[in-house]
Amino acid sequence: MSVHATQATPPSSINQRIAEELDVGVGQVRAAVELLDGGASVPFVARYRKEATGALDDAQLRQLEERLRYLRELEERRDTILESIRDQGKLDDALAAQIRAADSKARLEDIYLPYKPKRRTKAQIAREAGLEPLAELLLGDPSTDPKVAAGDYVNEDAGIGDVTAALAGARAILVERFSEDADLTGELRERMWERGRIVSRLRAGGADGAQAQAAQRFADYHEFAESFGSLPSHRVLALFRGEKEEVLDLTLEPEEPAESAGEEQPDAGAGTSRADTAPSGYETRIAMRFGIGDRGRPADRWLLETVRWAWRTRILLRLTVDIRMRLWQAAEDEAVGVFAGNLRDLLLAAPAGARPTMGLDPAYRTGVKVAVVDATGRVVDTATIYPHQPQGRWAQALSTLATLAQKHTVELVAVGNGTASRETDQLARELSRTHPDLGLSTVMVSEAGASVYSASDYATRELPDLDVSLRGAVSIARRLQDPLAELVKIDPKSIGVGQYQHDLAETKLSRSLDAVVEDCVNAVGVDVNTSSVPLLTRVSGIGSALAQAIVTHRDTHGPFASRAQLREVPRLGPKAFEQCAGFLRIPNGSDPLDASGVHPESYPVVRRIVAAAGSDLTSLLGSRSALRRLRPADFTDETFGLPTVTDIFAELEKPGRDPRPEFRTAQFDEGVTTIGDLAPGMILEGVVTNVAAFGAFVDVGVHQDGLVHISAMSTSFVEDPRTVVRPGTVVRVKVLAVDTDRSRISLTLRLDDEVSAADRDQDPSAGAAAPSGRSAQRRRKRGGGSGDSGGAGASSSAPQGAMAEALRRAGLER
Repeated sequence: MSVHATQATPPSSINQRIAEELDVGVGQVRAAVELLDGGASVPFVARYRKEATGALDDAQLRQLEERLRYLRELEERRDTILESIRDQGKLDDALAAQIRAADSKARLEDIYLPYKPKRRTKAQIAREAGLEPLAELLLGDPSTDPKVAAGDYVNEDAGIGDVTAALAGARAILVERFSEDADLTGELRERMWERGRIVSRLRAGGADGAQAQAAQRFADYHEFAESFGSLPSHRVLALFRGEKEEVLDLTLEPEEPAESAGEEQPDAGAGTSRADTAPSGYETRIAMRFGIGDRGRPADRWLLETVRWAWRTRILLRLTVDIRMRLWQAAEDEAVGVFAGNLRDLLLAAPAGARPTMGLDPAYRTGVKVAVVDATGRVVDTATIYPHQPQGRWAQALSTLATLAQKHTVELVAVGNGTASRETDQLARELSRTHPDLGLSTVMVSEAGASVYSASDYATRELPDLDVSLRGAVSIARRLQDPLAELVKIDPKSIGVGQYQHDLAETKLSRSLDAVVEDCVNAVGVDVNTSSVPLLTRVSGIGSALAQAIVTHRDTHGPFASRAQLREVPRLGPKAFEQCAGFLRIPNGSDPLDASGVHPESYPVVRRIVAAAGSDLTSLLGSRSALRRLRPADFTDETFGLPTVTDIFAELEKPGRDPRPEFRTAQFDEGVTTIGDLAPGMILEGVVTNVAAFGAFVDVGVHQDGLVHISAMSTSFVEDPRTVVRPGTVVRVKVLAVDTDRSRISLTLRLDDEVSAADRDQDPSAGAAAPSGRSAQRRRKRGGGSGDSGGAGASSSAPQGAMAEALRRAGLER
């Protein structure tokens, strides 16, 4: 029966599915969806609407938001497909039900494939020539002799000149039918995912000429094989990058080769599909699906050849594309997650605070750019010094810095970690030694993105009188004072704490990073009287236009004395005020609560608390003993439940508290300034600069970050390096190996790890060839390390081979 009307999946079904996935109540999901659809931001809902959502946190809400987007896109696609098939006159109740039951985009496209408008295929041409009855006859009655039956369909006018052409047309029809069976395709796809593997080989000629250097970067993948399910994200991205750069040839094999008695099986050959060795499991499953078998009947062999042809020419090719996409999407999702996690850690790094700071942007020939900012970040002086070669004016540079530091009572010196940073750091430390009366502290600061900021339109408006080269020094100084406030001025993608970020989908990456910035800014809170437009833009409920309006009003009428005055800003209506007020701080304003995270809508609750305490607000703020004598439950009502009141009490105990850690700097070894100064066995202090899926990079003061492989992070198994360290973490590490030729340093967080004699006395890269191909895969299956996966309970010297392999990869995966 034809279906003339269809109904889209109701919102309740989407809410139910999200609730099951998040393991929360449907009511919680429904409330969160209504709030988000109503224009509320995730930070606002997470912090100020806990009663409605059952205290869903920002991580759960972000996941909910992402799944809601996916499922709504799925519904839109479902409606489009239903409409398309209906217009073709092919939609019946059973097919409509099958489409409505599809729970993923992949499943939906599998069902739609036979009905998807496409160019004229061989099967379609064969149908037009009247060959479908022949195909049906041979499939339905294999006792029919194919050649005899095909003789009846020879038709010169229809382009069927002989029996061979008739059988070819019938085969094309059956091949299309086999390959467009949605249930079969889904089953074979999962079988291939579970049993297949990816094989990588060096492309012919890839190790010669101009490609030699690129080939070396992918040395670990010249002879490599691993099952789909066990591939970590960074390997997937590396393999696809190698293929993109025409260094590697990748083959997706549907079955891993059998292994017996520890002997290697012959390879299929570079670029050769395993289909050439007839993986009978897949063909057998196709044959079973359509009742085909070799029972000695005249059409059996022809049908089995049709099955094989369908598998090799259509189904395998499609599954290969699907699995490549599945590998890529999973790896991309994880890479985006790593980038987002690192960005969050960087944004929430400990601020040095409101202290006069000198920023040094290092360089050799063009000189070190110097910018001094006061406690508020305002630029008070600039200079350019030339302490390094070719000018070598070291003494003059010291004198200039000392004069600036004394003139502006500088407390901190921020040195950018780019070119000439080590030498500039030495200059700053000598300044501290020769002028101890200044009381200076020197800190190495990441300058990632500083050049992007310097040339931006915002920097031009913010620092119009400064040369582009000096703006970088200003940014370096300010990001030491408050990393969050300064880094929000830069496109998150330019901060450089991700892996393979240039390979990732722009929309997905931007959406994830923007969410991180929004969450971080609102978690910390913003001083509305000192914040820049970019920082205010990230506050809940405030976009760029409204942020500019706030700053314009502030410049015109002076600082805001209360949150209530925000209502005077043009276009800042009730909804925007509701969203942003709790995250905007007004220190030293007319109402002490305006400097806290208590939302103005909750001020009546605070007044009741103050009355119950028999005190005044100023005395109650920060008085833990007075607050602990009261019970939050006594102040709940129909509007403010226990979660909100509990949060209010916590905020009153520590009003305006900053969730970021206390500022701390690493103390680099005075005698270690270059990679040549390092030796295996040294124990040094350093700062984590980046965290990847395979380990963490640590700055130990030698102008080249070292790698702590994931297997050398703990004595117990580590699944995610970020559970051990994060960017900005100060750590003590031991040097395991040093490769000065390739500027690679192997480190461990396990200070009791032994350093082998080979690493002490020989080239640390010698003898560290990575296991590859099937031998490497067998080692992984037996639990052995394979370079970027460390096992629990490894001996203290176990990471050495893994370190060497990971270090070779580090230049590629960083």
